[in-house]
Amino acid sequence: MKVIASARVRSTDQPYRQLIDTRGFELTGDEPPHDSGPAPYDYYLTGLGICTTITLQMYAERKGWDLGELTLELTLSKNAEGETAIHRLLDATGDLSEDQWARLLEIAGKTPVTRTVIDGASVTSERMRRR
Repeated sequence: MKVIASARVRSTDQPYRQLIDTRGFELTGDEPPHDSGPAPYDYYLTGLGICTTITLQMYAERKGWDLGELTLELTLSKNAEGETAIHRLLDATGDLSEDQWARLLEIAGKTPVTRTVIDGASVTSERMRRR
């Protein structure tokens, strides 16, 4: 398989605060009650949101559509059985027809990260050997 992304996450001396390094960007992750950074599901939604808005911008650009400013709000919910649902709410300041909106919503369901979320991914773990 071809690697398309990587990240390194390290714990700190502050409970639950994590330092993240991905492509040279330094980020922080945390869990309540400390809140020194976004929590894991926040990053999960953020990745999906970034992919969605970029894909829709590219698509509209190819079609010559004026999206204006594109805004995407995402929520992740779980029911009592543990089933997970993600809802995306899209808005754009550009003048778009109902047909254009229908197509954008269709494309939103086909973005690379959306497909990964829907299809799932295998996750493996192993111990890192110190040198």
